[in-house]
Amino acid sequence: MSGKPMRTEFRMNDEQYAFMMTVMQVARSQPVMYLSGGQPMFEDPQEIANRAWKKLGADMGFVWDSAGPGADDHSFFADAIE
Repeated sequence: MSGKPMRTEFRMNDEQYAFMMTVMQVARSQPVMYLSGGQPMFEDPQEIANRAWKKLGADMGFVWDSAGPGADDHSFFADAIE
């Protein structure tokens, strides 16, 4: 065995899915504007999305940045936390 984590299919319940869709909508609606020196004026959309995936990963037991598409909107594949 290579020691690489096993990809596992996960399925969000309706509440988790609604949370993720709400967060993604908020992230998409954030304007991307910077102050002088490159300091963002608003929260970075990618960081908003990353926080949501980190929370979902902790709740469901997967590595948050390993998620990929699944069979439908509620499903995805990710590396399970051992």
